[in-house]
Amino acid sequence: MTEPAPVDEDAKRLAELGYKQELARTWSGFSNFAISFSIISILAGCFTTFGQAWNNGGPVAISWGWPLISVFILIIGLCMSELVSAYPTAGGIYWWAAKMGRPVHGWFTGWFNLIGLIAVTASVDYGCATFMNITINRFAPGFEISLGNTFILFAVVLVLHALINIYSHRLISLLQNVSVWWHVFGAAAVVAILVFGPDSHQSLSFVFTETINNSGFSDSSYWFYVLPLGFLLTQYTITGFDACAHVSEETRGASTAAARGLWQSIFYSAIGGWIVLLAFLFAATDVEAVNEASGFVGAIFESALPGNLATAIFTISTVGQFFCGMSCVTSMSRMTYAFARDGAIPGWRLWSKVDANRTPVNAIVLGCAVALLLTLPALYEAPGGAPLAFYAVVSVAVIGLYLAFLIPIWLRLRMGDRFEPGPWTLGAKYKVMCWIAIIEIAVVSVYFVMPLVPQAVPFGEDFTWTAVNYAPIVLGVMVLGVGLWWALSARHWFTGPRRTVDGSPGSPGSPGAPEVSGESEPVG
Repeated sequence: MTEPAPVDEDAKRLAELGYKQELARTWSGFSNFAISFSIISILAGCFTTFGQAWNNGGPVAISWGWPLISVFILIIGLCMSELVSAYPTAGGIYWWAAKMGRPVHGWFTGWFNLIGLIAVTASVDYGCATFMNITINRFAPGFEISLGNTFILFAVVLVLHALINIYSHRLISLLQNVSVWWHVFGAAAVVAILVFGPDSHQSLSFVFTETINNSGFSDSSYWFYVLPLGFLLTQYTITGFDACAHVSEETRGASTAAARGLWQSIFYSAIGGWIVLLAFLFAATDVEAVNEASGFVGAIFESALPGNLATAIFTISTVGQFFCGMSCVTSMSRMTYAFARDGAIPGWRLWSKVDANRTPVNAIVLGCAVALLLTLPALYEAPGGAPLAFYAVVSVAVIGLYLAFLIPIWLRLRMGDRFEPGPWTLGAKYKVMCWIAIIEIAVVSVYFVMPLVPQAVPFGEDFTWTAVNYAPIVLGVMVLGVGLWWALSARHWFTGPRRTVDGSPGSPGSPGAPEVSGESEPVG
């Protein structure tokens, strides 16, 4: 008689939450931290959305706005760390909402999270393609910098990230670790170049008190409208940290490792990003050149540095953004897999399949294809040359993700002492922290659906569709679509997360027991 296989504590906890261990649990705590740190990517967001803050607020939106908004985001992250410690599942925030609330909460949380993760993937890979186009042009001037070439490179990058995630399952964890050190040493190299490369630097007064309004809106609206739009830089860069939850089923010691990885990825990215951004501002001695480039950060490098040093910065950032996009695809595909596993996505049987390497191949392909479609408006040039379509995708990402964060944080606050925490907990501090998180998310969600330039104001005399912030259109269609689907159909059959085990050791699908086939049953 053979002895039963030893029970793995992570798989046992997962079985208690209703799932058998299907994904390979090969990630260390550092790898879990690394994926969120890579997705936050100070070599991506700080570079690609710098112009949004420069045009909407100027240096003060960056030097003061970054640390201010970072504190609020850290509070959001701490609230989520408590939740991932209690519920370490690949469904992450969708699972939390369904567990603490009702199926309808999980339904909308899952869809907000999914569209947010797809938009993050789209925005990061498009930003990577933009910098890649510039970098290639610097080595091969015949390769034109154009919207068409950028979009072709965007498609290539998406395909490469899909292939890496599909065929290099064991390599992904290693690449996440490499990505961390690339971001650390790459950011340090960028700062060093900007400190020692330029002939002169801006004053402290410029960096910490200068205001700029290139938005086109009146200066009278600077403090209550224009400046908050500049905060999109911080709110977008420091996002995607829910990846720690989405890969928790692949992380050893997930109840503590995922919680710690989540808040630490925010904390260290906030510090590193601020240092990088201050280096940008001190090097921005040719303000007119940056203004003429619609705030594009590359104008700082090109005006302040010799050509070879500017090329080095573009290259460092491009590689960092490539790592970031790779991590985004990993996180997005795990969420797609988990949501489909519970029957919430049309064709869910297809998207919830894993291959022989225990990789959700179909979920990877689906997410990358939708990311490509979402970014099609970037083929059309906006007024003034500003990348308004890119900023619209960024807005979709920020609002989608943070609304998904808001729902389980609110539900946790509502549960009060009925909530059963995991080993990592906020204790009594959860009340004030959850309220701060909820209010901050509500405020930024309103701002980032607003027009980014006067030409985007409906019924205005200069209105043009190429200037429109289409975030409210995308999110509105999504909410209307999934809302009607819920009201007319899903509320009759969607019951939230589905169990694949009954949670007891030795039961079918639980640790140490053979797998069985058949339909999953709802958690409840």
